[in-house]
Amino acid sequence: RKECLLPLPPLVLSLLPLQTLDKPWYMRLANEFARTFDSLFHRIQSSMILKFILGLFWHLLHIAVSLVHIWSYVIQQLRCYIISSGLFAKYRNFSLSRLRYLAVIVDSQEAKHTAKIKQLLSWLSAIGVKHVALYDAEGVLKKSIDFGQTRLRDRSAGTCLDGDVNCVTSLCNYEEMSIELLSFTDGKEGIAKAASFLCSDYLKNDSDDCGRTETLFTEANMTKALKAVGYYGPEPDLLLVYGPARCHLGFPPWRLRYTEIMHMGPLKSMKYSAIVKALYDFSKKYQNYGS
Repeated sequence: RKECLLPLPPLVLSLLPLQTLDKPWYMRLANEFARTFDSLFHRIQSSMILKFILGLFWHLLHIAVSLVHIWSYVIQQLRCYIISSGLFAKYRNFSLSRLRYLAVIVDSQEAKHTAKIKQLLSWLSAIGVKHVALYDAEGVLKKSIDFGQTRLRDRSAGTCLDGDVNCVTSLCNYEEMSIELLSFTDGKEGIAKAASFLCSDYLKNDSDDCGRTETLFTEANMTKALKAVGYYGPEPDLLLVYGPARCHLGFPPWRLRYTEIMHMGPLKSMKYSAIVKALYDFSKKYQNYGS
């Protein structure tokens, strides 16, 4: 009995190897499908192995980074406790002679928490800071803090620990620490008045000197103008920034020429030990102003 074979299309014949042409067409086609699916299976298997290796590496890296963060957090908390408890004498007695003026920048959203601001001021007074500038861009501190009724903690009442809300029981007046409140409008108004002063001064001198053809304003001219309009102000030696942004948030830039800037994190996580450490680190730094 003879087997009846159907002829294959020319396109299929061209794709099949020569050694398979002596087999029935359906067997040849099945072999080709088997080879194709076998190659595809190996590719998928290799891809799955690669994905597994990459996924395993990613999880191991994530675990390593998490362990580093946990370790640094434990070290930080331990250091905060040691500083707050006064176990290290160097954090209890250090000189603030180089800190003549301290500036504190608070994010306007966090500046609404007046209890935290008053606690911060009490800690600074307890440490021995005499001159402080408080700044927030929107002027929230100017509206919310009443210095007539606010008191500060006396320095001789002992050490104030982190999170101790009752540490302001021993009180003294704000007269022991001068406080300056600033906002973004102060810097803007200062620049506008200084520019107006420079313009009027230039026009006045120009009428006396007709031969002047070039206008040149130097840093000394700007400093003179700011002093003349009463917006120059003292330059802070140290600037503490509380908030998510690591910038001065519009603090008058002409007062930050040689200022050391430290980011302290959000105000809600403010710690007494962090303030002490920042002031101690500043007292040990050497600033070279050049010639």
